[in-house]
Amino acid sequence: MKRFIIPVLVIALGVAWLLNVKDVLPGVNWVWTMGLAVTGLILLVIDKINKFNFVVGSFLLIATVFSILRQTGKMSQDIEVPSLFILLGVLMLLVQVLNLQSPGWAVDISKNEQD
Repeated sequence: MKRFIIPVLVIALGVAWLLNVKDVLPGVNWVWTMGLAVTGLILLVIDKINKFNFVVGSFLLIATVFSILRQTGKMSQDIEVPSLFILLGVLMLLVQVLNLQSPGWAVDISKNEQD
């Protein structure tokens, strides 16, 4: 899966560049927006799904959609920010319901604290 990261990044940047040149969704900061999306995708694809990857990766992908909606005037910032805050809580609750594993680095830290 890791071998696809660079090509996907190049494609994403090319698409963003083309959207910018062709004035599709004018006024959208594609560097920021694509940065959120690519980071979210990398977290979800690069390693097996755990609590951290699921919450942060999903959050960044949904934040990408909200960012586009805000930048195109379809959502105001006073709706976007609290909605993202609620979404973060829902994702954190969802990983508990799905009983996903903690990432290895978090397990190591908690073991060291118990010693």
